[in-house]
Amino acid sequence: MNAEIEARTAALPLAWRAASVVFFVVFAATLFGIYTRPVGFLASIWPANAVMLGLLLRNPAMAQTQGWIAGFAGFMAGDLLSGSPLDKAAILNLANLVSIGTAYAILIRLPPEICQLRQPVAMLWLVLSSLAGGFASGLIGGLASPIFWGGDILSGIVYWTAGEFVTYIAIVPVILSAPPFETISRYWYRLDLIKRADLAPAGAVVLSFIASLVIGGPGAVAFPVLALLWCGLTWPVFATAVLTLVFGVLALGVIASGLVTPMHGIPDKAALSSFRLGTSAIALVPITLAIVMHSRNELTEKLRYLASHDALTGVTNRAAFHEQATRRLALGNKCTALMMIDLDHFKSINDTWGHAAGDEVLRETARRIGQALRPGDLFARIGGEEFVVMVNAVTSAQAQSVAARLLSVISEQPVRVGEKSVLIAVTASIGLATARGGPGETPDALMQQADHALYRAKNGGRNQVVTEGMSEK
Repeated sequence: MNAEIEARTAALPLAWRAASVVFFVVFAATLFGIYTRPVGFLASIWPANAVMLGLLLRNPAMAQTQGWIAGFAGFMAGDLLSGSPLDKAAILNLANLVSIGTAYAILIRLPPEICQLRQPVAMLWLVLSSLAGGFASGLIGGLASPIFWGGDILSGIVYWTAGEFVTYIAIVPVILSAPPFETISRYWYRLDLIKRADLAPAGAVVLSFIASLVIGGPGAVAFPVLALLWCGLTWPVFATAVLTLVFGVLALGVIASGLVTPMHGIPDKAALSSFRLGTSAIALVPITLAIVMHSRNELTEKLRYLASHDALTGVTNRAAFHEQATRRLALGNKCTALMMIDLDHFKSINDTWGHAAGDEVLRETARRIGQALRPGDLFARIGGEEFVVMVNAVTSAQAQSVAARLLSVISEQPVRVGEKSVLIAVTASIGLATARGGPGETPDALMQQADHALYRAKNGGRNQVVTEGMSEK
């Protein structure tokens, strides 16, 4: 039976399968919002709109027509199941779709790195789209306020807009920054991967929130700000967004519960709207800081990579190779072999087929050499068509065998380049030198010996390996 159900599910078009996910998620979020709202007015926490917006942005298959229809159906099903009249449910859920559609229309036109919260400006766009979406639905909700709740239009617009804004700011960043489901399912239980130092910011958030409940007062909601900033400095964007969401939910559900009139227990709409906006402003800060830190770390890693790697082939450059080779030679415990590799007649390749073809030959040569080496071997491009390889813990015979294998992989097949798939035959000459290492050995001295051997290989007819002190085909 299960196999039959799985077969039928797999046969459904992707758009309809995605739409079914949207329906059930929106339906569940709608029920949550309905059953947690204060008596007499709209929900304090209404996650359904933010959840649907996040799903549509993360998964294009859900943003098809079927997904929008499924989302509206989920809203209606939740409202009708909870006893809302049909006309009231239709108007309020039309406002929900208008809110989501407005925010989606703004965000979907932005570059992917912004929607993925990888650029610091991302939160600014999220604020603008959330305000636009909240205000768009607020206009409809404000007009409906006198009809369904007996309130005035202006306060209805403000209350509705503030509610939409705070849930967008709290929930959408969690969905947009979440790692793929496969990653979450693989590592969620790996408590050993959590660093003890990372627990301190979370503990500070908990303590500061408890302090806000104990001390109370208008400024209580701001107590966790410093702890949340600490999280933004040390945690990834997703983890910071999750903790900020937890803070927002607790703040709206616990602290905001005191914003009722003493005699009637009815929410003070103006105070609650102000509280919502203040909570969302607090949530913006740590998430934005986490994005800034993530962007800075990515840039630092990129600069570090560019400083140590050749831009064309992606292998280590001369400076980084020299630094690594110096450390290897200083160990001096086993024989080290160094090979200077120079492509034969490379200038004629550039002259005949163009520099783009020459660049492709260099990239392919680097790829072949890299695949033929062990993970711990050093490999670099030191200029033009010249490469260098250092292997450790080998005998002289083994070093000559490695050099012969590299010579073979470089020339065994021609390189296919260009749209017309031109085949270019490539050969190389290799100069090999060995050393025991130790304090007296330097990469420069060893490279000079290998370079002498390379010179002899070139003069001796090319496409061969020459070891310092002897020559062999």
